[in-house]
Amino acid sequence: MLPAALGVLGLGWGLASDRIAARWPAHEDGSVRPVDWRTPLVAVIGALALYGLATKFGGVGLLVLLIYTVALVLGLATDLDQRLLPDVITLPLVPFAAVVNLLGLNPLVGPAELPFAIVAAIAIPAVLLVLSIPFGEDAIGMGDIKLLVSVGLLLGPAPAVSGLVAGALLSGVVVVLLLVTRRVPLRTYIPFRPFLIVGGLWGILGAR
Repeated sequence: MLPAALGVLGLGWGLASDRIAARWPAHEDGSVRPVDWRTPLVAVIGALALYGLATKFGGVGLLVLLIYTVALVLGLATDLDQRLLPDVITLPLVPFAAVVNLLGLNPLVGPAELPFAIVAAIAIPAVLLVLSIPFGEDAIGMGDIKLLVSVGLLLGPAPAVSGLVAGALLSGVVVVLLLVTRRVPLRTYIPFRPFLIVGGLWGILGAR
């Protein structure tokens, strides 16, 4: 019963997130994006994410991960719309992850894993930042870094890394499909951040 209810809630939140992203942050030309392919995509991801949480977690741990997942779905919507991950979404997730860890409320990181989660929160964004240098200054942004800090803190090293790998693999599959179907030319820039967010959700759901 609860998984189905949260799945419906996730579907509604995905639709709402898409409509929020179509208006906020305000577009430079003042336009509001109409419903398009991004709308059902975010809705389905929201539904699957919240349904999956309810099948794997319960109690306070479910609430903690629910709050984080809701923020990620909104971040996904804004990034798909404007290639932008606002600080108002990413920055609060860092102290949120830190506090729930310290209070022992995070079902993914216990007291024994906390030092490793802190290392992951520092090392993962640092490594990706170094690896992105050959691809230019726009290869990874500060929004990515702030998101990765909270991902490392909340998920711990193994789920965070598995989520990154899943996001990278998904991005590769999507790029190949777009090229094979000739939807985009070879030199088209494909942003990685949406795949990073989906990878974070994958890491949460695959953590236990």
